[in-house]
Amino acid sequence: MKVVAFNGSPRKDGNTEILIKHAFKKLEEEGIQCELVNLAGQTIRGCTACMQCRKNLDKRCVIETDIVNDCIEKMLEADGIIIGSPTYFATLTAEAKALIDRAGYVAKGNNNLLKRKVGAAVVSVRRAGALNVFQAINNFYLINEMIIPGSIYWNMGIGKDIGDVESDEEGFLTMEKLGENMAWLLKKIKA
Repeated sequence: MKVVAFNGSPRKDGNTEILIKHAFKKLEEEGIQCELVNLAGQTIRGCTACMQCRKNLDKRCVIETDIVNDCIEKMLEADGIIIGSPTYFATLTAEAKALIDRAGYVAKGNNNLLKRKVGAAVVSVRRAGALNVFQAINNFYLINEMIIPGSIYWNMGIGKDIGDVESDEEGFLTMEKLGENMAWLLKKIKA
């Protein structure tokens, strides 16, 4: 079994990545392979609503100038998907939004490609707005008929500067429980 995570932060090695890797620890302890894809440094175009993915039915976006099609392939190969984003003006980053818009459009237009995969949101936040990010990512999972595991709190960690989330004990415990619950759910689905 495999989980792929997409870190929508423009900062590599930042708080969002720290939280994702903390959830990975529990997944890996359960024998689940994990892969992290950083969107940092990538220029990702938003969806143009050209409808070509629904016409071509080739499981790809017609925009070939960025990594979105590679990300879609990784989503298709995985059993579980984590999308992480810091909170920018009470919503997700432009990179994370472009990824879910285009991957979601391709998936929906190609016979619900992500149906019954497990999906989890991971959010880093300085102070407020994290629930909007959490909901936006979960909306991507829900409209794609995916299954979302819960945790002991919403999947967020609090911190301003890089590494600050490591002091958020509840945030780290939430990531641990998320990893445990995601592993349990993946194993039940694959049984």
